[in-house]
Amino acid sequence: MKLMTRLLAATALTLALGSAASAKTLVYCSESSPEGFDPALYTAGTTFDASSRTVYNRLVEFKHGSTETEPGLAESWEISEDGTEYTFKLRPGVKFQTTDFFTPTRDLNADDVIYSFERQLNADHPWNQYVAGASWEYASSMGFPDLIESIEKVDDMTVKFVLSQPEAPFLADLAMDFSSIMSKEYADKLEADGTMELLNQQPLGTGPFQFVAYQPDAVIRYKAHPDYWAGKQPLDDLIFAITTEASVRAQKLAANECQIMPYPNAADVEAMKANDELTVMEQEGLNVAYMAYNTTQAPFDQVEVRKALNMAINKQAIIDAVFQGAAVPAKNPIPPTMWSYNDAIEDDPYDPEASRKMLEEAGVEDLSMKIWAMPVSRPYMLNARRAAELMQSDLRKVGVNAEIVSYEWGEYLEKSKAKDRDGAAMLGWTGDNGDPDNFLDTLLGCDGVGGNNRAQWCNEEFDKLVTQAKTTSDQAERTKLYEQAQVIFKEEAPWLTIDHSTVVMPMRNTVKGFVQDPLGYHRFDDVDIAE
Repeated sequence: MKLMTRLLAATALTLALGSAASAKTLVYCSESSPEGFDPALYTAGTTFDASSRTVYNRLVEFKHGSTETEPGLAESWEISEDGTEYTFKLRPGVKFQTTDFFTPTRDLNADDVIYSFERQLNADHPWNQYVAGASWEYASSMGFPDLIESIEKVDDMTVKFVLSQPEAPFLADLAMDFSSIMSKEYADKLEADGTMELLNQQPLGTGPFQFVAYQPDAVIRYKAHPDYWAGKQPLDDLIFAITTEASVRAQKLAANECQIMPYPNAADVEAMKANDELTVMEQEGLNVAYMAYNTTQAPFDQVEVRKALNMAINKQAIIDAVFQGAAVPAKNPIPPTMWSYNDAIEDDPYDPEASRKMLEEAGVEDLSMKIWAMPVSRPYMLNARRAAELMQSDLRKVGVNAEIVSYEWGEYLEKSKAKDRDGAAMLGWTGDNGDPDNFLDTLLGCDGVGGNNRAQWCNEEFDKLVTQAKTTSDQAERTKLYEQAQVIFKEEAPWLTIDHSTVVMPMRNTVKGFVQDPLGYHRFDDVDIAE
């Protein structure tokens, strides 16, 4: 069956390439399939690569290779003195994509912006549950339903956001993937036709590339948006060849079957660097890998048990085996390259003897638990199965029997959110906006329980600190609050913090203009390929 799947994928890619033979085409060996094509419903970078970073735009955008924002669909904005009102002037003449499944009759206007956010914020909105069980995980975990009091249409080209309190990272939040702007006209047509689910299957936006077709688990095909407001792209066709195994991605890259790939095996990197036909980019990742205990379930509801398990695991051995040294052990939930990182914190030591003793003192004997291992390569964890096997071996030494479980990536992400999930789930995060809030509040705040907060950990003192930090624009004051929050995190140990990795991006020398992004984006606007 696996061989047949590969043959079908190869055939689909060959057909796609053949049809685009006369066009300037770039093939990207994507590491996994997207969960869907509506970025507001999800949090995975794989899904964002296939949707928000190709098909859509936002009011503001991050500059290539930077966490600095710049005008996007909004050409300018004003912020009230008290920081609670943001008024955006929309860029005139922005065209939505014309596809085989929809032809727009108007340009972008305020109705599109209001629709794009209100569907996420208002439980009574007709689009709030157009996908069964939609939780709008990002908007919810960042507290947007309480933060945004209203979104007002000043006129067709002006939109005002009214906030319940000042929010220091708000502008950067609007540059994030879940803030992508959709076409209300397209949504209205789908609703009238009774096919609302197609919004998540056939995306249509204002972005640099427009969706053509998707063969699940095989190929996604895009073509350049000819009327893109920032100018038609150098590439005519963009193809995502979904290739889950890193070694196969490397083989395709070497054979020029694809021109760029993410997340190579650490063991393959030196050979790639030695290949004169390849360029290998490297960058310290704004990321963290972690294992989240379900702190609502016994015995993981005991701090002593979580601390004991942390001391049982040799993180350096994981880094040596999985990254071959291209990572550093993590002690905090934010990376050391991020402002407000509290370097004074001491990590839990690797001490199996102390671990065993602490478990005994906590009255925990013959503990059996599950370790959830991600099925895909991620920048912060190249091989979760291998890491889980090393953890399993370490835990066995302190008398803990660990079973490794996994699921298909979309199912893994969904199941791991459950408040009654058993065991500890391995996950990670690459910062989406360069702000500590994106890690500390999004992943560990009380609003994220049942969503991004996979530890189901709601600590009132921690939550108060990170909430307070968002309401001031004074970075020195915010830094003090985030440093205190990291102390509480370390004392309470809702996670095993594993590593911060170096991100490696190999590509053919023919690829021009690709910029490695600190936020983990794989963007193909402004990218060209030599013919």
